[in-house]
Amino acid sequence: MKQKPVVIGVTGGSGSGKTSVTRAIDEFFKGHSIMIIEQDYYYKDQSHLSFEERLKTNYDHPFAFDNDLLIEHLNKLLRYEAIDKPVYDYKEHTRSKKTIRMEPKDVIILEGILVLEDERLRDLMDIKLFVDTDADLRIIRRMYRDMKERGRTFESVIDQYIHVVRPMHNQFIEPTKRYADIIIPEGGQNHVAIDLVITKIQTILEQKAIL
Repeated sequence: MKQKPVVIGVTGGSGSGKTSVTRAIDEFFKGHSIMIIEQDYYYKDQSHLSFEERLKTNYDHPFAFDNDLLIEHLNKLLRYEAIDKPVYDYKEHTRSKKTIRMEPKDVIILEGILVLEDERLRDLMDIKLFVDTDADLRIIRRMYRDMKERGRTFESVIDQYIHVVRPMHNQFIEPTKRYADIIIPEGGQNHVAIDLVITKIQTILEQKAIL
């Protein structure tokens, strides 16, 4: 009987570099059976709300995520069943009608700011990583992303950071650090930590006879 896939949780504050860590792991195992599931794709559907109400959404709060659907999909992948991953429309602030077909893989990387906040998600993980980066770097990276990729103004990014992102980070994200198996300072720039993580993943895969 085939062993169940390995699940790796990668978290950290917005702009911490968790995506860089995820990509480094994914790149190393290219050619093997690996996939990435982004928690950002699992924001709740808000089509029942008016556009004005959707604009008030706090995307850094645990309530913004449809973890029930995410957990359902992870359990399907753990049984080697395909899923239709949702797509979120940031301009409309609700879930798109489009989905992305995802075939099961031997390694699943679950990445997002609050993947360690929900105990049900933590229980599905074999390795839990927290990417720990100074706040000044995180806000610069978030500003660059939101202005370039999401059409946000400088003023709106700063206002959101002060009134939403920073307090949510302190209340919900930072406390999840205690659940991490490994804390990675400075994200994708920490090549030593990433090498250690990759070695650990290799060990688990060898034990499961996946590699």
